[in-house]
Amino acid sequence: MKLLIRFRLNGRIVETAADPTVRLLDVIRDEFDLIGTKEGCGDGECGACSVLVNDLVQNSCLIPIGSIEDADVLTIEGFSNTKQYEILNECYSEAGGVQCGFCTPGMIMASAELLSKHPQASEIEIREGISGNLCRCTGYNMIVDALKLAAKKGEGLW
Repeated sequence: MKLLIRFRLNGRIVETAADPTVRLLDVIRDEFDLIGTKEGCGDGECGACSVLVNDLVQNSCLIPIGSIEDADVLTIEGFSNTKQYEILNECYSEAGGVQCGFCTPGMIMASAELLSKHPQASEIEIREGISGNLCRCTGYNMIVDALKLAAKKGEGLW
């Protein structure tokens, strides 16, 4: 059974007639061609599919599209048009926090939520904030350094 589901995607109101049990991840990638959101594990363990839903980081592989009615969904593509993204991207590069890049979109989304809640996040808060995202290449110390740097460079922005 298909229903018309309406939600805001990257600031724009969209509709989908997808089966309500289809994953948000699949709708984002297949219907709206937003391929920055990745599928890693498909079980909510790796965070590669992280998006912001109503300003909270969520694993889009675990969310049925039917539960997104009237929600505000922000993907890496939408976030990439912000000053916050610009700072995070610069800091990740400067600190060496990116290698293969597969986890980076999800890690950036988790970073955005973290810094919006804790603009001057401590190392413990940073590690907790990104704990739902796995990185198999870079290692977490450089990512933590990137977030410390972003907190300084983005002071007053978060």
